[in-house]
Amino acid sequence: MPNNTSDSDFKIRAATKQDCATILHFITLLAEYEKLAHEVVADTDKLAATLFGDKPSAEVVIAEYQDQAVGFALYFTNYSTFLAQPGIYLEDLFVETSMRGKGFGKALLTHLAKLAVARHCGRLEWSVLDWNQPAIDFYRSLGAEPMDGWTVNRLTGAALTNLAAA
Repeated sequence: MPNNTSDSDFKIRAATKQDCATILHFITLLAEYEKLAHEVVADTDKLAATLFGDKPSAEVVIAEYQDQAVGFALYFTNYSTFLAQPGIYLEDLFVETSMRGKGFGKALLTHLAKLAVARHCGRLEWSVLDWNQPAIDFYRSLGAEPMDGWTVNRLTGAALTNLAAA
């Protein structure tokens, strides 16, 4: 539970289709923080289809304090061939700027860690921007270890289409 809150003040709950506007709000704030707002093309209809449609691609939890959404985590199942176990990949974690330092981010990660253990996952992992030292320090304080020697690769747009057409 976050610092100086009671059980009745704070909760983490699974998002529903009705939360798409809130999810988009947090995605937009995160993109602005990461200086990537120009890359956001998500909208509430796309979120509803991909998160709450017939084959959801990810899951979302919302952190609420005094019945107000203060943060979210969006994650999905991945798989480790080396462990022969599923894992949880945290795509996005965001806490409202005014609510940081109060334990909400830790509560969200603790929630995901418990979920990973309950689902018999071998890992909980995520990426962090190299310049985001506050986040790096926060993650290390929780025991997370950076994966030195690994580089994220990505295909998007024309490169993805071209490879698919090859």
